[in-house]
Amino acid sequence: MLASRDITWGIVGVTQRSATVARHLAPQNGLFTVSERGQGSAPVRVVSSITEAISGRDNPEAVVQRISHPDTAIITLTITEKGYRFDPQTGGLDLSDELVMADLNGSAPLTAVGQLTRGLQRRAARDAGPITVVSCDNLPANGELTKRLVLDFAAALPAEESGPLTAWIEANTAFPSTMVDRMVPATTADDLQEVEQELGLRDEAAVVAEPFMQWVIEDNFAERRPRWEDAGAVFTADVAPWEAAKLRLLNASHSLLAYLGLASGKETIAEAVSDDAFRAACAGLMLDDVLPVMDLPDGLNGKAYCAQILERFGNSALGHTTAKVGSDGSQKIGLRLLTTVRDNLDAGREPRWAALAVAAWMRHVATTAADRLDDPLTEALHAALPAPGNRTADMVVPTLLGVRNVFDKSLAEDERFITLLKHWYGIIENGPDGLRKEILHG
Repeated sequence: MLASRDITWGIVGVTQRSATVARHLAPQNGLFTVSERGQGSAPVRVVSSITEAISGRDNPEAVVQRISHPDTAIITLTITEKGYRFDPQTGGLDLSDELVMADLNGSAPLTAVGQLTRGLQRRAARDAGPITVVSCDNLPANGELTKRLVLDFAAALPAEESGPLTAWIEANTAFPSTMVDRMVPATTADDLQEVEQELGLRDEAAVVAEPFMQWVIEDNFAERRPRWEDAGAVFTADVAPWEAAKLRLLNASHSLLAYLGLASGKETIAEAVSDDAFRAACAGLMLDDVLPVMDLPDGLNGKAYCAQILERFGNSALGHTTAKVGSDGSQKIGLRLLTTVRDNLDAGREPRWAALAVAAWMRHVATTAADRLDDPLTEALHAALPAPGNRTADMVVPTLLGVRNVFDKSLAEDERFITLLKHWYGIIENGPDGLRKEILHG
């Protein structure tokens, strides 16, 4: 770690769905650059902390082996919401998932939870010592969730394996929660060209990011850890308020802008937030729907944080696409938007802007062909939809509310929510001009 002058730590990077990053890093000896974009950007920086890059899909045994090695002290996860393969209704591991079942049945593990749990199992067998698992994904109580999924996997193993493994995990593994905030869009060919011009070298693994960064970590480790605080990380006893602020303010607004942008032909988040009406809807979601029903962490000024979010979204240098931000919506809207909807309804308030975001997602699902909808529940969502000629608000809203992997029964049957969704869906259906008018003057 450069900030603390501690060079005793290194990172073994594991890719899950694609081997591309591992393939790019290998001939570069793990070196890559971080190039900041936007006001206040630092010069391009070469990062040298990765000592090895492994394709987890192509070489799962190597992943299990690294997890079980005595020199490994910390495992971090950044695998997106769907990478956890949990059942949103129960909060537990989805034991009906085909890959999860294969991992449980003894195949070389391909899921992140499978590889992690099998690695811990081997670690226990070789008495390799305590370890900490740090989730860095946009999930509330991500440490608790990760622990539950690992224990669910262990419990589903044969009894002679599950009992000893569960006991070892409980005694030797810590699962601190975290909140990570930095916008890092997918690197484009133009980004690679710009980095090459600035650096004078070609970096196929270059990363582009905004200048802003924040990492809040629960101070709960099984053993040693790097001095991340020297690089700006914040350690706290309670991450939950920070997680909630990011998920329900920043991430929720990101999703709203993505679906409004997709409905109006805007390719990037920066283009969407530059639209006065969409910016107003985004501000309304944060200020009118979220802040009145949530507790902020100590030291965070809500209105200033919301204003900062809008400015960050306007960073056109990032090129964050509405399609990318809008992907995997079935996995995101519950965490980002439905909690706000429920809290407002329980308080007797109208979740006007959160309902707009959900309706815009519904419209996106209903108007995007199944082979183009980037969502793990595409099959279930399209199976629920009426025939293409009948996809009006009155038809689409009730059918999608019936998808229990997204909406629970109580919320799906709340007439106030249904009315709002139908209202917004119909407005969106009539085109961007009417949508803008309703947002600004309705």
